[in-house]
Amino acid sequence: MLETLLGFVLVVTRVSGFFLIVPVFGWQTIPVQTKIAAIVLISLFLTAVVPMSVAIDTIDPDSLQNTTKVVLLLTGEATYGLALGLICHLLFAAVKLSIQIVEQQMGLTMAEVLDPLTGESARPLSGLLEMIFVLLFLSANGHHLFLLVLSKSYAAFPVGTLPSIPILSEGVVIAGSTMLIAALRLAAPMLAAFMVLMVALALLARLVPEMNILFISMPVRIGLGLIMVAMFLPFINGYVTELADWMAKILPL
Repeated sequence: MLETLLGFVLVVTRVSGFFLIVPVFGWQTIPVQTKIAAIVLISLFLTAVVPMSVAIDTIDPDSLQNTTKVVLLLTGEATYGLALGLICHLLFAAVKLSIQIVEQQMGLTMAEVLDPLTGESARPLSGLLEMIFVLLFLSANGHHLFLLVLSKSYAAFPVGTLPSIPILSEGVVIAGSTMLIAALRLAAPMLAAFMVLMVALALLARLVPEMNILFISMPVRIGLGLIMVAMFLPFINGYVTELADWMAKILPL
C-alpha cells in the first residue's frame, strides 16, 4: 500500500509541475478544480502504466535517511516537470513574440490590454493572434501533444530517475533559442516590408521637405502592419506542425 501511494505521489508531483507552466492547461482561465481533477486522473492512469525504477517498498517512513530520500525524489520530480512545462511554453510563445516584434514596428507598444488567457498585460494584436493560434492548435489536437510529451518523459526517465541539471538546462536553452529563431523567421517578411516603407518615407522626405513625414508615417505603418498580419495568418497554421516537430526533437530530455 505504501509503495503504491508513494509512487502515485511522485507521479502527481511531476504532472503538477508540468501542468503549472505548460500552455493551455496552465492558463488562469481554466478553473482550479478542473486542473486538479485533470492532474489526479492523468496521474492515476500513469501510475498504473509507468515503471518504477526506485525500490519504494524498501523505504521505511520512520527512517530519517529514507525520509530525506523521499523529499529529494519529490524535489527532483517537481523540477523535471517544471522544466518540461517551461520548454513547451517557450516553443509555444514563438508566434506571440513574432507579433510583438511587428507591433513595435507599428508603434503599438503603448497599447496594452488584459490577456484573458494568461491574466497578464498584453497588446491587442498579439493577444488576437495568440487566440487564433490557440484555436488552430486545439483543432489539430495539439493538447494531445502535451500529454504525449508527458507520457514519453516516463518512458525516457521512469519514476525515481531524472536527467541531470546540465541536461535540463541545455534543453531549456535550446528551447529558448528555438523560440527566438522561429519568432524572427515568422516576423522576417513583415520586418522587410517595414524596412521598404522606411526607405520610401525617407525618399519622400527628401523629395518633399515641407511634408510632415512623422505625421504621415504613423497611419501608414499601422495600415501596412494590419495588411501584413492578415497575410501572416496562413503561416500560423503551418507553425502548429513545426511546433510538433520541435517538441519531438527536444523532448523528452
